Amino acid sequence: MPSITQHFINQASLVLLDKEKAIKLALTCLLARGHLLIEDIPGVGKTTLAHTLATLLGLDFQRIQFTSDLLPADILGGTIFDREKNNFEFHPGAIFSNIILADEINRATPKTQSALLEAMEEGQVTLDKVTHPLASPFFVIATQNPSQQTGTFPLPESQLDRFLMRISIGYPSSLAEQQLLEGTNPREKLKQMSAAIEPASLLELQQQASLIHAAKPLIAYVQALLEFSRNSDAFYQGLSPRAGIGLIQSAKAWALIDGRKDVYPEDIQVVFEAVVSHRLAANQQIQTANSLAELLLSEVAIP
Repeated sequence: MPSITQHFINQASLVLLDKEKAIKLALTCLLARGHLLIEDIPGVGKTTLAHTLATLLGLDFQRIQFTSDLLPADILGGTIFDREKNNFEFHPGAIFSNIILADEINRATPKTQSALLEAMEEGQVTLDKVTHPLASPFFVIATQNPSQQTGTFPLPESQLDRFLMRISIGYPSSLAEQQLLEGTNPREKLKQMSAAIEPASLLELQQQASLIHAAKPLIAYVQALLEFSRNSDAFYQGLSPRAGIGLIQSAKAWALIDGRKDVYPEDIQVVFEAVVSHRLAANQQIQTANSLAELLLSEVAIP
């Protein structure tokens, strides 16, 4: 009998054909209590993946379509004067939900993008000197188009760093694409599905993930990766301690999904690209952020 996490992956794979690794990375991100950024060209299933995660987790869900005229108040809410009660009342915005889909986040202005910073980091929103706690669990799943496309505002480093992982979905395999062309509608399958992981079970899995054992040599391996990124001439911006913590948390969650109680170096390697690719900046003419991650892994020995 498959585990609860494998059942989740199996169900999601019925909607996103032949994309098990992307699904597993997304689940890993959520079990590690992180936020997820999905970057890819239009039409490959970014929004479908976000809807699938929300449906199979059985949590409250809000979609916010980011556009150039979207305002921070549209996301956070605001205080409005009530004439009948003769006082000001807070009206919560769309962010007050368990899962937020920030669709095409880089089409909004930097001012609107920054409205998410406090919510993603601290799980709260402060308006008019009053702090409003957000739901628990709270996840932001953002999608964005490549920055070279027209009408986009690149996310600043401080915003990118709030995302534990950045993943891509990519084009479907030939077989999966044939199924789509034959008329297989993933959204129709999704409508027939129920939650694969209940909210209480999700919180329990998150707690279990945090208790997975990471041995001292493995911690030293992660620290060596961080240090190399800061000292190598290949990078003008190395990895922060937050990136290292995210690596450990993600590797623990990956190990939990695989049914293990200990983290292996291979767990660090398999989540490495997703965790660090959006945090690295190169001095040299290296083609992609992914190759930056590959360079780091090739230069630092496994313990």
